[in-house]
Amino acid sequence: MNASKTFVKYLQNAQSRSRCCFTTTTEILKKTSLNQLHKDLGGKMVPFCGWEMPVMYPMGVLKEHLHCRTESALFDVSHMGQLRIHGKDRVKFFESIVVGDLQALPVNHSKLSVFTNEKGGIIDDTMITNAGDNLYVVVNAGCADKDIAHIRQKMSEFGGDVSMELLEDWSLIAVQGPATEQLLLSMVKSNVDLTKMEFMTQHEMTINGIPCIVTRCGYTGEDGFEIAVKSNQAAKLAESLLATGNNTEGKGIKPAGLGARDSLRLEAGLCLYGHDLNEDITPIEASLNWLISKRRREEGGFPGASVIQKQLKEGVTKKRVGLVSTGAPAREGTDIIDPSTKEKIGSVTSGTVSPMTKQSISMAYVSTPLSKNGTPVTLSIRNKEVQGTITKMPFVPHNYKKN
Repeated sequence: MNASKTFVKYLQNAQSRSRCCFTTTTEILKKTSLNQLHKDLGGKMVPFCGWEMPVMYPMGVLKEHLHCRTESALFDVSHMGQLRIHGKDRVKFFESIVVGDLQALPVNHSKLSVFTNEKGGIIDDTMITNAGDNLYVVVNAGCADKDIAHIRQKMSEFGGDVSMELLEDWSLIAVQGPATEQLLLSMVKSNVDLTKMEFMTQHEMTINGIPCIVTRCGYTGEDGFEIAVKSNQAAKLAESLLATGNNTEGKGIKPAGLGARDSLRLEAGLCLYGHDLNEDITPIEASLNWLISKRRREEGGFPGASVIQKQLKEGVTKKRVGLVSTGAPAREGTDIIDPSTKEKIGSVTSGTVSPMTKQSISMAYVSTPLSKNGTPVTLSIRNKEVQGTITKMPFVPHNYKKN
């Protein structure tokens, strides 16, 4: 089986086990505004989180992955939910449902955070931007309905001056890779110098004359941007981006699908909700302590704060770690064994072969005493014992913009 087919099979198998993105074959799938463009480009369409999405294009998953690491790749992420939170109490309200310090978030700056439940478990991860007179929020596709219902319920209990606007007529396009900034320069008109735009900041600008909201962020570990655009302009924008720099063979912005997006994020050590995060895993167990500022650790005020505060003080029994192994990759659900006691100490939550390092890489949860980098473990793969080692993440260094 070639690399592209391996990635497709992995993604489809992983999807069927996901708590967040399971889609039955009989369900009527939603379509993004780029659906026809994907098909015109030869995209292989699959059901994903209730949407019809491209898993790969004729170039293949492996080449899409490598092009993102070396040049620039375009991903349709319009299946993600986009919201705006309005009202003078918006920050106070949102701090009551996420762990992030939004009081300290400057205007036009973005922050990753998580919604938590009363057990401290993660309902979803989310990107939040202080857009001045509102909070711009992006939530995961498969969790969007759940998140919106959760926000509405908490809003009714809150009782302050706060409201939610669903940006249902907006699309979201991610352009990722080291060449992205240079390729976009000639297309962008803004009062912000794109070359000096910081990682995790957001600004309004026009791209080829189309009004957009541009955030310097992404899900690949590479420098790049997520571009919010009115849905009736999304295909035109995507086509103009894909035409940029393509006068040179192998250069420019190329389309990439879900397969490459998954392998890229795993190399970058980034979590996929429903696999590496869920409602039974806390931010501390997920090694996401850095999401919670000193003030929020001390004050709490979010669901499950007492559980999380106790874990911060006393530690946790399991932790999210990286794994490298020999031979076939350890996929989701693979048992991790202590080689000295032969007892199970954890499970793999995501795994693949890294196109960059050529190693089998996995993300997993293991017992805290055996979570130290360099710890040898045994993996049970297809009834065979495979040797693995706990290692730090990311597996491939991040290449975020630094000024």
